[in-house]
Amino acid sequence: MGSKHSNLNHRIPVESSRIPFVALQEATNNFDDKFLIGVGGFGKVYRGVLCDGTKVALKRGNPNSRQGIEQFRTEIEMLSQFRHPHLVSLMGYCDENNEMILIYEYMENGNLRSHLYGSDLRLPSMSWEQRLEICIGVARGLHYLHTSAVIHRDVKSTNILLDENFVPKITDFGISMTETELLETKTHITTQVKGTMGYLDPKYYLTNRLTEKSDVYSFGVVLCEVLCARPVITPSLPRDQVHIAEWALKWQKKGQLEQIIDPNLIGKIRPDSLGKFGETAEKCLAGNDVDRPSMGDVLWNLEYALHLQEPVIQDDSEKNSTISVGKISSQVNAISHVDDQEFKF
Repeated sequence: MGSKHSNLNHRIPVESSRIPFVALQEATNNFDDKFLIGVGGFGKVYRGVLCDGTKVALKRGNPNSRQGIEQFRTEIEMLSQFRHPHLVSLMGYCDENNEMILIYEYMENGNLRSHLYGSDLRLPSMSWEQRLEICIGVARGLHYLHTSAVIHRDVKSTNILLDENFVPKITDFGISMTETELLETKTHITTQVKGTMGYLDPKYYLTNRLTEKSDVYSFGVVLCEVLCARPVITPSLPRDQVHIAEWALKWQKKGQLEQIIDPNLIGKIRPDSLGKFGETAEKCLAGNDVDRPSMGDVLWNLEYALHLQEPVIQDDSEKNSTISVGKISSQVNAISHVDDQEFKF
């Protein structure tokens, strides 16, 4: 193990399992590109199968990445200490030969964004009930983190993974912080802003003041993605439509949120369920963090939105429909479903 990792061991909890590098080479056919399933700020992500048949996902650190040893430690510490059905499980890690590799449980259905929009058009559209269940699961995971005094700091649709049963699990804890760490950083003039552009809490961005309500804002942006199935930032659109949160809030305040829903949801959402969902998203996106609800309140409201959603019988009338095809805003159709570019801090 190289000298730059020499002080790593005492920071890693003993519960974490160190996995030999050779075992990971075998699991991925020496990190063959055909096993590549994603690329993130930390590095490349591969699927693999361990010698005991366990399917895993391996996140291999890029030596040139700005996310280095501290993020590696934080991820291991967080996922070793905090466990929940809606947090991805860390199977182990590898720090041999100056490598930084994190080994997770394999999530069969990838990330949430790929099921909402993007380049993979082969994936079937998710129902409104299914989307609500996923949002509820994520809210439960974030509520657990917040009651455990942890702030995620990078809540977004690509950090929400789905298992074979579409159960959502939050991932990527490399820039997470505990309230204890926040108290320590208050001795400094500023706290470095980290996260993904488009999901960043404006109050946090402007003041460097991080609270759990910053996660609430980011989750509000995810709720907009779930409803509208479009990129968070689309620079080619008119100014008032570029950012999904600003766009959705405009229609929510008009009381016409149904104008911008995913066309696949037409006639499939009860108005009262949509109303409760829109109201919840609006509260999450409040400009002042003190006006945002706790994740516990968000969870309750999403569960209520699901309760309000009953089987909708589709017919030619508008009786049970939230919106008819003819009422779809042309703005929705103008949106190009391309992956948004994520800008890391």
